[in-house]
Amino acid sequence: PAWSSRSSVAQDFDVVVIGGGPAGYIAAIRSAQVGLKTACIDEAKAADGKPALGGTCTNVGCIPSKALLQSSEHFEQAGHHFAEHGVKVKGLELDLAQMLKRKEKVVKGSNDGVMYLFKKNKITFFHGRGSFGKSPTEIQVGNETLNAKNVIIATGSNARPLPGAEFDEKLILSNDGALAMGEVPKKLGLIGAGIIGLEMGSVWRRLGAEVTLLEALPGFLGLADETIAKEAQKIFTKQGLKMEFGVKISKVSPSKKSVTVQYAASDGSSKTLEVDKLIVSIGRVPNTTGLNAEAVGIKLDRGFISVDGECRTGVPGVWAIGDDVGGPMLAHKGEEEGVAVAERIAGQHAHVDFNTIPSVIYTSPEIAWVGKTEQQLKAEGVAYRAGQFPFSANARARALGDTNGLVKFLADAKTDQILGVHIIGPF
Repeated sequence: PAWSSRSSVAQDFDVVVIGGGPAGYIAAIRSAQVGLKTACIDEAKAADGKPALGGTCTNVGCIPSKALLQSSEHFEQAGHHFAEHGVKVKGLELDLAQMLKRKEKVVKGSNDGVMYLFKKNKITFFHGRGSFGKSPTEIQVGNETLNAKNVIIATGSNARPLPGAEFDEKLILSNDGALAMGEVPKKLGLIGAGIIGLEMGSVWRRLGAEVTLLEALPGFLGLADETIAKEAQKIFTKQGLKMEFGVKISKVSPSKKSVTVQYAASDGSSKTLEVDKLIVSIGRVPNTTGLNAEAVGIKLDRGFISVDGECRTGVPGVWAIGDDVGGPMLAHKGEEEGVAVAERIAGQHAHVDFNTIPSVIYTSPEIAWVGKTEQQLKAEGVAYRAGQFPFSANARARALGDTNGLVKFLADAKTDQILGVHIIGPF
């Protein structure tokens, strides 16, 4: 059964997964597939109070942001680019309520999809917050007690608040509030010009907001290859995103209808930005509070769970994966770890290569990369060759009407082994 029977008698499982996000639900599904009696615990609720499996990614992250990115892209294309193709649009209007309604429909479809997979794989699901009981093999969820031979912690992460500017989801927004604004703000500020900042900034700019991004780091997209980052900054600036780097926020002051941000610019001068809404996207913190992990011997470092190279916590039978253990906070990274841990529990050999984890930013143009950047290869003293090809020379891109961007390959100078691939361009 996909739902627990709610008996007062402790239930026994081979594997109990705490968390139903990408790392957790994939770990649960794979555990069941390799023959282990599996349960999964997740506390997320939909607006109607029913379970909302899928974690941050499905509910207030990857999936809803992509839905709004697609909708806002259609709106911008209709307003600015259709005429070039001979498609004339009169009386263009934005129905934001319908756009948000469609986003929720997409999310619910994903929620239902995970629940279907739980039923199909005979995974017992418990709706609530899981925590360790008297021992590492005892898990409490509500009034239930579960006994587990193995526990996989996959509780995910939460948006990191800016000290002195805590989220109220009305004026100062996390990714949650950024996906649910009922009207387009005239002026929108974002603190943090990373993946979330760029995607949310792109959505609301396309819908009519004047968007300003403030970034503490001295340059743009420091994790990306420098060639790609420079091209992206040029394109996004041309699109209308205002960006400042090397800033130091000194004070955030919300009033009844606006937010004032005081900050020091990179040249040391004092500046003030007044906006209708402020999105804070300065990273994420592991969601391990209330897990009672340390009480059963699990070591935490700044909220992150300490694990070895195979996701073992050091407490026999207890594993941790995904955003809880550090590394790239990406859904597909957590999924790979979830599969690997399930197979290790079943006695199989599993391996995850963290050097081949891709990254994607779903802006327009999209940005994607895998492997090493050119600056990393230089720092490591690796002999390499670099080659790139612009989309402006690509006939398919010209037919599409978007020739922004390029593809860049980095290869070993002697063997031609591919060391990195970096792309910015039309999707």
